[in-house]
Amino acid sequence: MEESITIVLDNRELLSGVCGANDGNLKVIEGSLGGRIAARGNEIRLEGVDEAGLRFFKKMMDNLISAVREGETPSPEYVRALAGSLGIDSPGTGGAPASRENAGEGSDPIRDALIYIPQGFTRVFPRSRNQAAYIQGMRTHDITFCVGPAGTGKTYLAVAEALRLVLSKKLRKLVLTRPVVEAGESLGFLPGDLTQKINPYLRPLYDAMEALIPYESIHRMEETRAIEIAPLAYMRGRSLNDSMIILDEAQNTTKEQMKMFLTRIGQGARAVITGDATQIDLPKRVDSGLLHAISVLSGIEGIHFSYLHTADVVRNPLIKKIIQAYDNEKKA
Repeated sequence: MEESITIVLDNRELLSGVCGANDGNLKVIEGSLGGRIAARGNEIRLEGVDEAGLRFFKKMMDNLISAVREGETPSPEYVRALAGSLGIDSPGTGGAPASRENAGEGSDPIRDALIYIPQGFTRVFPRSRNQAAYIQGMRTHDITFCVGPAGTGKTYLAVAEALRLVLSKKLRKLVLTRPVVEAGESLGFLPGDLTQKINPYLRPLYDAMEALIPYESIHRMEETRAIEIAPLAYMRGRSLNDSMIILDEAQNTTKEQMKMFLTRIGQGARAVITGDATQIDLPKRVDSGLLHAISVLSGIEGIHFSYLHTADVVRNPLIKKIIQAYDNEKKA
């Protein structure tokens, strides 16, 4: 049985923020529900859906109204991510979809996982349920592993959460590290001093930070040693306390390097280990420290494991198709 509902908003500014540019937010919701949505005056009306659809619509409206009142500007991407987190007509998100009957119940995974970075350019939100679970895992566990293909936000979300903790003074320092793996060109033959030689390996970490906070903030944090970026080999012999430590490209660590890194974690510290199991650049017959750690540590309480998939890719939409094409070739 088709039903309808009308949401009355306080003012036109609130209506504009909820609807988005050219009613883009409403079009996303309409596409998910299959009903018809119209905005007139200060009202938004939905018709042509079942009772479960009405509950979902009200849930979405409550979320968007709260976001606009808190100074946010919800985008169609945000709405699409929120719809996907509730499992409404979002196949392939990597988890069991929520039923239409339960769409209006429980908390909002996307808003619960929002990352507010002091001095940041924008509020960071997960684009899928898997990303939301990853963020929650970082918040509730001292050690988090995140494995997924390129473009799924593994490093970006880890850096965003780390900046939130450090800039809000909840942790003292952010330490970013990666293994230096020579792929066809020896470091010894590259021009420049050691810093210049390793800079290309660490550049992606700077890219993530520069997308989140002004360069001046990064420079200030470097001057006060609130940020440290270094190759994994520089971690040996240290004990890192009250810090957020991110090991990126962990699939290229050896078993010995992974053990060394994990034993650097001191009091009050948190660690995030990210990697892509499909892009291992280690020499043949050398086991990946990431894959070994997952198999050895999977039963230890206090360690969280997140797995992202092609559906969680947030870069150019073509990246999903590229990853899928390579996966299909392997299966053929």
